[in-house]
Amino acid sequence: MQADYGYVARALNDCGVDVVSIQHEYGIWGGDDGAYVLDFVRALRIPAVATLHTVLRHPTLSQRRILSELVDASAATVVMSRAAASLLTRAYAIEPARLDIVAHGVPNLPLVAPDSVKPRLGLQGRRVILSFGLLGPGKGYESAIAAMPAVVKTLPSALYVILGATHPDLLQREGEAYRRSLEATAVALGVTDHVRFVDRFVGRVELGTWLEAADIFVTPYPNLDQIVSGTLSYAMGAGKAVVSTPYAYARERLAQGRGRLVPEGSPNALAGTFIELLRDPELRASLGRRAYEHSRGMVWSEVGAEYRRVFARAARSATPFVAPVQKLAAVGG
Repeated sequence: MQADYGYVARALNDCGVDVVSIQHEYGIWGGDDGAYVLDFVRALRIPAVATLHTVLRHPTLSQRRILSELVDASAATVVMSRAAASLLTRAYAIEPARLDIVAHGVPNLPLVAPDSVKPRLGLQGRRVILSFGLLGPGKGYESAIAAMPAVVKTLPSALYVILGATHPDLLQREGEAYRRSLEATAVALGVTDHVRFVDRFVGRVELGTWLEAADIFVTPYPNLDQIVSGTLSYAMGAGKAVVSTPYAYARERLAQGRGRLVPEGSPNALAGTFIELLRDPELRASLGRRAYEHSRGMVWSEVGAEYRRVFARAARSATPFVAPVQKLAAVGG
């Protein structure tokens, strides 16, 4: 109910919270384009910090208005990439000084040799290419599957693992039709023994094991405007050799030899890059080390310290700063 958003905000006003952390995606807040987030933030009498997970390059008038009003009403706004900050400045006329760039957090995984971990998952003897995340159209997995016949012809031990459950919204609308279509593609291309679907949500520890066991991580996303990718961030945090289409976040994070970029929608380009990297363990290790070193500023302890500084500054903007540790309410739609 729309009225509930104001009710929750007023309750927070009266419970001694110093700062409210708002996680913003259009789809997780109620109303058209998540408009009820404005009912929530307008009813707050304490400072809010908005973290923007999506910044659209071509928003509708409604989407632009909602995001602009949310930023205006917040004491601070956090984005997770320079690309997002630049887009907000250019397309939404938001002052750069109002934006804080804080990296997408990643677990602090050790840098290990994939072959030492593969037996835990029954992957010994395989050269493993991995993608993970909620399954749904727009991830470009079709291109990666289409690359596998050429890869397997050269490297018969190659295995592409797609790890993750189907997105719940897609599951409610269409069931498993999309997953079945990917499976049918693998059958039609004759690579069913080289494409494996792990159809479930995995926890943090198991996800870390899959990442450590992978030789290559791939994000073949077709949307080149994507400004953040948690999966790519996690792969860098595990020291993987990352192959990706050149969407905005990948261009930023994989610069300076931290990964490989290939054209979107090109199975041939993917296949050629997979083959090159799988044949050259020293090159894979070099890319992975650069990615790992870059990701040290993205581990949760570092990201948490950055957020603590943002929250403390937001608290001081409204009330005297009275304690080094701020109480925090984290809310999503």
